[in-house]
Amino acid sequence: MVDINRDSDTVELAGPPRFDFGERVACRTVVRNDGTFPGRDIGDVLVNRGDVGYVRSIGTFLQQYYIYTVEWVATGHQVGMRAKELCTLDDLPPEVLQLFADRLDELKSLGRSA
Repeated sequence: MVDINRDSDTVELAGPPRFDFGERVACRTVVRNDGTFPGRDIGDVLVNRGDVGYVRSIGTFLQQYYIYTVEWVATGHQVGMRAKELCTLDDLPPEVLQLFADRLDELKSLGRSA
């Protein structure tokens, strides 16, 4: 059996979840199947960087991390994700919105039906 690599001593569960139910998020990295996604081979890409999805549920792992089940719009897959793998699209701070001022309408519509 593979040892579980705890990448930090931080216990995320000491604070509230970073994302909320129904929140629109984008993936920050490419996510591959680690063997926990049924019907796909280990190593298959499940989510690409920049894909947009919605948080469907919030669970925990190892009494340390929040795991967000995200439904990805492009594929319909529901994949468990860590907060460090996600970026909100609904609750961006004002300084970030200012950086994208010329593309704000495009940003607001990402992942939403026309």
